[in-house]
Amino acid sequence: MCENEGSLSRRFYSEMREQVVFVVVRPRHPGNVGAVARAMWTMGFSRLVLVAPACPLDDPEAQARASGAEEVLAKAQVVARLEEALANTVYAAAFTARSRLLVPPFRTPEEAAAEAFAAAAAAPTAEVAFVFGNERTGLTTEEILRCTAPASIPANPCYASLNLAAAVQVVAYVAARTLREGRMPHAALPEPEALPATAAEIDGLVTQMLELAAEVGFYDPAEPKRLEARLRRFFARARIEQREVHLLRGLLRACRRR
Repeated sequence: MCENEGSLSRRFYSEMREQVVFVVVRPRHPGNVGAVARAMWTMGFSRLVLVAPACPLDDPEAQARASGAEEVLAKAQVVARLEEALANTVYAAAFTARSRLLVPPFRTPEEAAAEAFAAAAAAPTAEVAFVFGNERTGLTTEEILRCTAPASIPANPCYASLNLAAAVQVVAYVAARTLREGRMPHAALPEPEALPATAAEIDGLVTQMLELAAEVGFYDPAEPKRLEARLRRFFARARIEQREVHLLRGLLRACRRR
């Protein structure tokens, strides 16, 4: 590789870091939030999103545990729902220690990082996310299903529950190493009309499908069972594009008019 190509590659991977968001859902303890910020910043990541936190970010313990990463806390985004945190993402890995029977197959941190950065390369204006639950209960089944794929950190099977900041540190390290070593599938620049669909666009499609399914008697919102979950899993596997979402939504609108 010539020097110019190497420079372009380094700049490409540096800019890709800005597409990465670490999302923590319902954190309870300010010290843990500060420790998460520090874990991210030591690996070069700075975008933190907190979903319905139960603690203030300016708490002295949060500031003390951040220890040099106070700017990450100051710039952290606070949202009310996970859907808001993931709206502009084209890939989200949900890290959980829950049963592997939940939504197989689970990704390792290495696999999740490789998939995330391949998606980031294909959609330079979108985001990719690594999602973590709170200290006590982790992520709910619904929250996991809102993400592209479930992931877990290989740990002692007799005691697989990591501290929140420790889990973030492991994933941030693997993500930084993946970027540094280029361990992601090569992704060419996408065609203008072939960009991956964002989570918000997929949410809109799923909502429209469920509404039409209810109107024709195929789906009962009072007893939803697993239809929504299966649709989300299907679209996550398919890596559906924006133009495909528009096509399907147009078809659904036409069916509804008839």
